[in-house]
Amino acid sequence: MAKRGGFPGGGMPGNMNNLMKQAQKMQRQMEENQKELEEKEFTAAAGGGAVEVTVSGKKEVTKVKLSEEVVDPDDIEMLEDLIMAATNEAFRQMEEESQAAMSKLTGGLGGMGGGFPF
Repeated sequence: MAKRGGFPGGGMPGNMNNLMKQAQKMQRQMEENQKELEEKEFTAAAGGGAVEVTVSGKKEVTKVKLSEEVVDPDDIEMLEDLIMAATNEAFRQMEEESQAAMSKLTGGLGGMGGGFPF
């Protein structure tokens, strides 16, 4: 009686090797993208440019620039809000670029079992 199912001719091991090679290539590309992202800076402004915050791809604030007119000792809360808004926007820009880079790499693979843990 013939064996049903299985993979005739041992095709599965070859496919698995190709899949592993593709996964390794994708991992190298993701590592390169991560390094590139970490070297970039993202700047956002709030209050019509009165507050400007720059963050790195390493998720660190690298620069805060304030216009003199926004520094009002009687309204520190407004300055705090502007700094927070500019910082959050800069981080949002960084995340957006990171997501775009990952999407380009993974293509349609994100739908396989909820995505990858990287």
